[in-house]
Amino acid sequence: MSNESLQQKAHDLDVTVWVGKSGIESVVDELGDQLDDRELVKVKFLRAARGGTSTEELAADLADRVGADLLRTRGHTAVLH
Repeated sequence: MSNESLQQKAHDLDVTVWVGKSGIESVVDELGDQLDDRELVKVKFLRAARGGTSTEELAADLADRVGADLLRTRGHTAVLH
């Protein structure tokens, strides 16, 4: 599927993974399971998870841990593929 059509599909997605004060480590397994079941997963990084780190850095780290591609970030939300 092209990047453009993935972007379009991502637009209508609901957030299904929230990263809070427990950090990204606590959602790695859940995110991996969701990516096994669907093509795209939208992740929201709550203020407690961000600290001084950017959403882009957190999303890239999370994508690395689950072997996914980071499709995009917008605000405090990321879409992984």
